[in-house]
Parts: sequence; structure tokens; C-alpha cells
Amino acid sequence: MAVRIRLRRIGKRPKKKPHFRISVFDERRARDSRYIEELGFYSPVTGTIKVKKERFDYWVSKGAQPSQTIKNLIKKAESL
Repeated sequence: MAVRIRLRRIGKRPKKKPHFRISVFDERRARDSRYIEELGFYSPVTGTIKVKKERFDYWVSKGAQPSQTIKNLIKKAESL
């Protein structure tokens, strides 16, 4: 099973204020489908990024591939 770390959209109301969860998915699943584990939170409106770094490192060590967006967010979170 190929595993990816990517965003899952949770903010739909109001429509112009998205919020995302950083989650671990089976690669074949859709964006908002069932996930394996939740690793953090991202709000582009406020610029808030919260990541469970130890769990993120665990999944990467097990072979999970973060999406390009997640890679950029992790770099941004480490620089804060």
C-alpha cells in the first residue's frame, strides 16, 4: 500500500474561508475520504500551521511520501 501525506479540506462554511487537516492517506483515496492518521492543521486565512513533528517523521521513515504542498508547509513551520 502506497501512503501519502497530504491536505484534507474541512472548512466549507463560509465558503471563502478554507481550513485543512494534514493527514496520512492511502494513495488511491480521494482528497476528503477516510484517512489513516491526522498529523496537523493548516489555515491559509490566518497562516496557522500546526504539525505533530514526531508523527510526521515516523510516517516519512516508514516510506510515506509528502505532497509538494506539505513539504513547503513543513519548511515554513520549521522556520517560525
